Amino acid sequence: MPSYVLLNKLSPTGFETLHKNPDRLDVVQAEIEKMGCKVIAQYALLGEYDFLTIIEAPDNETVAHMSVDLSSRGTSTRVTIPAIPVDVFKATLKGPVHLAK
Repeated sequence: MPSYVLLNKLSPTGFETLHKNPDRLDVVQAEIEKMGCKVIAQYALLGEYDFLTIIEAPDNETVAHMSVDLSSRGTSTRVTIPAIPVDVFKATLKGPVHLAK
């Protein structure tokens, strides 16, 4: 399955919710998995973003739907980045060149 990196920023309401209930992170992870995605890793961050989550999903459409569902709560903003495993990327580079028309 394709991999994706999610970068999250919590709103003040999101921070308040998390502070009152740290197990909310587990609930969100379960919700992501109910949407057909698999959480590979999750990290709390210091800096511009508050969390980094690496997931696998069947396709872009599933990730887009998941991102809209989770972001619609107004507690976080998301950046979603498709991720290509390095071995796949290297194999692509060794293949034929495809020039844009």
